[in-house]
Amino acid sequence: MTQALQTLLEHAEGERDAAQAALLLAESALRSLQQQQRQMQGYRDEYAGRHPALGGRSAGIEQLRGHSAFMQRLEQALAQLQLQEQAALARLPALRAELLALELRAASVARLLQRRGAADLLQAQRQEQRRSDDAAQRRHRDAPAPGWALGTRPAAL
Repeated sequence: MTQALQTLLEHAEGERDAAQAALLLAESALRSLQQQQRQMQGYRDEYAGRHPALGGRSAGIEQLRGHSAFMQRLEQALAQLQLQEQAALARLPALRAELLALELRAASVARLLQRRGAADLLQAQRQEQRRSDDAAQRRHRDAPAPGWALGTRPAAL
């Protein structure tokens, strides 16, 4: 029974550790997405500052179109990153809830295993006490009475 509980505990702890690793990975991916988004926003702002017609400069139509098309692609990429960030943010609570549930399960199995061990120890102590008591009773019952050993009869009351 204890071996089965020990195996169950190891399995529960393994699941908990896997869920914790998944949560850490998801949090790391979110931080990476946020960093990438900040970098891309910075680049977009910098590129917008290099507009060909900025500051009264003259620019060709193709140059303006190219700049505008690239700005659109940057905005699309930023929008896609924002969607990925939202999805990652939405996924975190579910991962945290799963980790919490698995931590509770592992802790419950550990407590059960501990209680069973304590109960087994108590039962073993009780059995040992019974054996000791029985042995003492047998020694007392089998030992000759002190007065009889000398060949005298016990005194009548």
